[in-house]
Amino acid sequence: MTRDPKRRFFFLFVLITSGLLVLELLAPIHRAVVLPWTALLAKFCASLVTLLDPNAYAYQNILFNSQSNFGVAILPGCNGVEAMVVLFAAVMAFPSASLWEKVVGFLVGSLVVQALNVVRIISLYYLGQWHLEVFEWAHLYLWPILIMLDVFVVWIFWTRSVARRRAAA
Repeated sequence: MTRDPKRRFFFLFVLITSGLLVLELLAPIHRAVVLPWTALLAKFCASLVTLLDPNAYAYQNILFNSQSNFGVAILPGCNGVEAMVVLFAAVMAFPSASLWEKVVGFLVGSLVVQALNVVRIISLYYLGQWHLEVFEWAHLYLWPILIMLDVFVVWIFWTRSVARRRAAA
């Protein structure tokens, strides 16, 4: 492995990201981790939506409205798992942080990323009932960019907080 920290970071980031994305595709892991996570996410979103809309409910990975018959299926790529993989890889590959800082950074960062993902899912649920063209545009273009931008911003804030702690010590 190279002594150049930037090359080391890049190499580790690509290696961890690739490895975890391949693992995610394996059927046992998909069944044991990804599908239950996605169903839990749908239920959580439904519990929030029902505060304002009693017609909403979750069925497996679908957030559905019984009155409009519109539903949002939360599929791989929409459940935030890939975003958390990218965040995990970036945090773990960062050379200047302790293991404890990395664990805390990943956990707090994951909460922030998933909070925005919940906003994304709920907004798509309402957009789809209002205007399908806007829904498609937001689903395919706007939200994927915003989610990855969120991962990047969370990571930048985390790296700066690590640097501030190092400078203060």
